[in-house]
Amino acid sequence: MNLPNKLTLLRIILIPVMVAIYLLWGDYSILAYWVMGIIFVIASFTDFLDGYIARKQNIVTTFGKFMDPLADKLLVMTALLILADAATKTLMPAIWMPFWVPLIILTREFIVTSVRLVAIGEGKVIAASKLGKAKTALTMTAIIWYLFLMPSDLHIIINGIGWSLMGASVLMTLVSGFDYVWKNRVIIFSQR
Repeated sequence: MNLPNKLTLLRIILIPVMVAIYLLWGDYSILAYWVMGIIFVIASFTDFLDGYIARKQNIVTTFGKFMDPLADKLLVMTALLILADAATKTLMPAIWMPFWVPLIILTREFIVTSVRLVAIGEGKVIAASKLGKAKTALTMTAIIWYLFLMPSDLHIIINGIGWSLMGASVLMTLVSGFDYVWKNRVIIFSQR
């Protein structure tokens, strides 16, 4: 197994570690959120690193093509679901994450993945768009902000920045999702 695939596996392994920390200490300790934040940053960095190494060394594997995007989606969705659950706890009043935030992001991911699968069936490959990459970067930034700063309830400005980042992430999710559907409407609405 090559290094990019090992980094993808590490990212996948870190996901249940984050969940375990939340389940064991998330209700009781702000430190748990900082530890989850560190894990999320490390996992996000492995996403950048495995892609960089794979491109630089021209290493493309079926495992990597399948698992890398799946690991990314699982990481982001896990963090968002943790934050949505934390928002219901009285210990973390500053975390504003209604259930529909992860729902919108998850719905977009299902649509994009479905269209990609149909395209692959027709022998076409759909690359990630700049809007999609910007959405991912914005969402990861918002999650990092939430994990490190929001549980502390430091100041209304800190919380407002976090809420604004997550709101911008949801907006970018919708825009990039509509853009993706529009650009691939021929594949989606094909009569074949």
